[in-house]
Amino acid sequence: MTINEIFADKTLKPKEKTEKLCQRLDAGDIEVNDLITYADRAKDAEKATCIESLEYLTKKDATAIDVKVLEWIVAQLGAKAPHIKWESARVIGNTISLHPDIAERAVAGLLDNANNDGTVVRWSAAYALGEILKLKLPINETLLPALNNIMNQEEKNSIKKIYSAAIKKAK
Repeated sequence: MTINEIFADKTLKPKEKTEKLCQRLDAGDIEVNDLITYADRAKDAEKATCIESLEYLTKKDATAIDVKVLEWIVAQLGAKAPHIKWESARVIGNTISLHPDIAERAVAGLLDNANNDGTVVRWSAAYALGEILKLKLPINETLLPALNNIMNQEEKNSIKKIYSAAIKKAK
């Protein structure tokens, strides 16, 4: 099945579409760049599904995307749709160690999302910010105090734990 066929198939539920995309990406039947091209023209729900399939792929193999795709992902942090925000943050968290030069550009969008109303958006931003902090980059000089501040204002213990663990590893 092609990307168009997967999204046109009304018998597939959203999670099944993500699974099909993951299988096709994993098998090399669909190229990451083709998925990005499709996602750029898609509605938010389909774009989020495309990014979610990249999240699964990069969780298994962080080298599955290149720096150009990661830059595209960073740009998606500013999307209106929460699902796009949180899947993008997770891809960043999965791959940033391979492309630390992108970290500074990602931090601004991730910090914005760390203050989002949505718990999953905040959790995903915390995950990605924590992965950046663990890299011990020069940006940590300003990132560490910002994360301490966010952690102190965060209501959810699950999110606080992510920040706390990252801060401990960064010291």
